[in-house]
Amino acid sequence: MIDSIKKLSKKYHREIVKMRRHLHMNPELSWEEKHTGKFISNSLKSMGIEHTTGWCNHGVVAIIKGEKKSNKVIALRADMDALPILEKNKKPYASKNKGVMHACGHDVHTASLLGTARILHELRKNYGGTIKCIFQPAEERMPGGASILIKEGVLKNPKPTSIIGQHVHPPLRVGEIGMKPGNYMASADELYIKVIGQGGHGALPHDCIDPVVISSEIIIALQTLISRHSNPIIPSVLSIGKINSVGGATNVIPNAVTMDGTFRTMNEKWRKEAHRLISQKVKQIAKASGAKVEINIVKGYPFLVNDEKLTAKVKSAAIQYMGKSQVVDLPIRMTAEDFAYYSQEMPGCFYRLGTGNLSKGITSPVHTDTFDIDEDALQVSTGLMSYLALDQLIN
Repeated sequence: MIDSIKKLSKKYHREIVKMRRHLHMNPELSWEEKHTGKFISNSLKSMGIEHTTGWCNHGVVAIIKGEKKSNKVIALRADMDALPILEKNKKPYASKNKGVMHACGHDVHTASLLGTARILHELRKNYGGTIKCIFQPAEERMPGGASILIKEGVLKNPKPTSIIGQHVHPPLRVGEIGMKPGNYMASADELYIKVIGQGGHGALPHDCIDPVVISSEIIIALQTLISRHSNPIIPSVLSIGKINSVGGATNVIPNAVTMDGTFRTMNEKWRKEAHRLISQKVKQIAKASGAKVEINIVKGYPFLVNDEKLTAKVKSAAIQYMGKSQVVDLPIRMTAEDFAYYSQEMPGCFYRLGTGNLSKGITSPVHTDTFDIDEDALQVSTGLMSYLALDQLIN
């Protein structure tokens, strides 16, 4: 089976590269993936693969059935949205949609799953069971397309017993993949705080309620809250990424200051308690200084957990397909992914695909305006996911 898959992934490599380049040139933001969805549907039609459209507006779900007798069902997932970034790459396949770019590799994920679907469809006489290929919109923006698809019933009729996803990872070289069992990626919540004081002349602070100083006190206090109240063995991070004053100048104290930030962790009990403590601390500081405060904590994606048993099985299959030296162990990440919603519903495995190549100068991280991949990774991505899927169904 491995030899057959590798031959097919090599045979269709240029076709998958072409798909990826088309997607890269025509990126669409979260919730706006109309043409991307049509491209996926037309590609599946050309392969003769059964599918439905309209999931979360623009998502596509393909069903591939093996011809041998089996009731097993598994799911494979790829996200399809882009980011609001102006691309600086000068490649012929650079984004044609100014200010929008596939800077997180979702073009790679989508093209790879299309290639995987083609291989699995072509090999359907050799296995039994059903593979559900989920092409998901809106991973990059809350509440996340995964949460909507789950509500719409994407994990039902037929119901998978497990789900697998992959994500580009420039720090890994082409030909490598990485994974981590257990807690892998953090939950992600958004913080919006507005401190309302009383502005005035910068030379007369005693006549003002200075929201700038109060905001600085809040920022420091929130860092202390995380370091002193959370269990040190539970990963937690709180960062304020944006501060704006409503008014103000070199000699003018503004009336208000707004702060936007993020809180991330890997424990739901502590997450809930942290929300309470953050709100309490912000209000206490503002009240003590005579200011008013508005705080909104928007609950985002849950933490992503890779099922221990499934991940061990995926790792073993990956070693069979790629070789032991090409499969590496990864540390936890405090970044977030809405694949986490699937992992909260059923056993899931989310692994990283090596896309970097130092000799070709392909090293830029995701979410940057120079991100790109070594397209040799598309042969690995399609072949490996095909084998992982069949390993789940056959063994």
